[in-house]
Amino acid sequence: MKGCFVCEEGSSRLNYVYAGGRRERFMELLEICPPVIHAGNLEENRAFLKECEVMLSTWGMVPFTGGELRAYFPNLKILFYAAGSVQGFARPFLQNGIRVVSAWGAMCRPVAQFTVSCIVFANKGAFQAARLYREEGFRAGKVLATEHFPGTYGTKIGILGAGMIGSLVIEMLRGYPVEVLVYDPFLPENRAKELGVRLCSLEEVFSECQTISNHIANNERTVGMLDYSLFSRMKDNAAFINTGRGAQVVEADLCRALREKPERQAVLDVTWPEPVPADSPFWSLPNVTLFPHIAGYAASEVLGMPDCMLEEFTRWKNGEKLRYEVTLPMLETMA
Repeated sequence: MKGCFVCEEGSSRLNYVYAGGRRERFMELLEICPPVIHAGNLEENRAFLKECEVMLSTWGMVPFTGGELRAYFPNLKILFYAAGSVQGFARPFLQNGIRVVSAWGAMCRPVAQFTVSCIVFANKGAFQAARLYREEGFRAGKVLATEHFPGTYGTKIGILGAGMIGSLVIEMLRGYPVEVLVYDPFLPENRAKELGVRLCSLEEVFSECQTISNHIANNERTVGMLDYSLFSRMKDNAAFINTGRGAQVVEADLCRALREKPERQAVLDVTWPEPVPADSPFWSLPNVTLFPHIAGYAASEVLGMPDCMLEEFTRWKNGEKLRYEVTLPMLETMA
């Protein structure tokens, strides 16, 4: 069976992700096209690609058009994408009957772990306390944290979006004595009961919860949906955490709400645009903690993605049900 690796020309991401023998393992399982395929070398590899049944990629995937797929990959059956979101390229594949499998399941766990850590820190006022300790001394930081923040006991946590990552966060929070409120118009009542959460409106989540964590799917309908009408409802010492996507946040509105109540906190691993522009007010607001989009993976965690794709390839080859296949309907609600 023939296959090919695909990545943007000049990118090193393929070697980074398929490290530690993962690339070689696929080469044992498939007859791989010698060069990595990119937009500029399709024609010279046409003869091999027309017999190619399997495509392998990661960050830096080439967004082929439907016409390119039909012309150069007429026998392609499946794409294994060792990374997370496939929103930027999946539709032409699916519309042409090519199956798409993503390592979003493997990526979800480190994001969920990072998010739960941020929730616990935010509930204790740890981000503000660390800053005050440095600026005003030990007692100032300790008093703020112990007298102004509830910690994680009987606390209401708001989860926006109960997809794979949101659901994992909820499951991990079961180890804490908290109440979880969820906004997700696509979450059925029976699934909410299984998760042990209460379905609420956005307004209820922002009004009632100590900490709100965003995991809403990233699409045209969700751009700018988190605005001042919601951020202004936050408790005086509440926190907003974003490890999802930045485009859903009206950042000027978030900044306004943070200025109005200085004990509010924003913990942002994602922004829009990214990286944060030099003139963004996020840099000067003391109650904003910025991370450089690190929730998704660390060095060894990356290897979980090609390992996930190796497992899925084996299932596919054996005719078994795939765990992480992406369909057109799923793209309407996935990040």
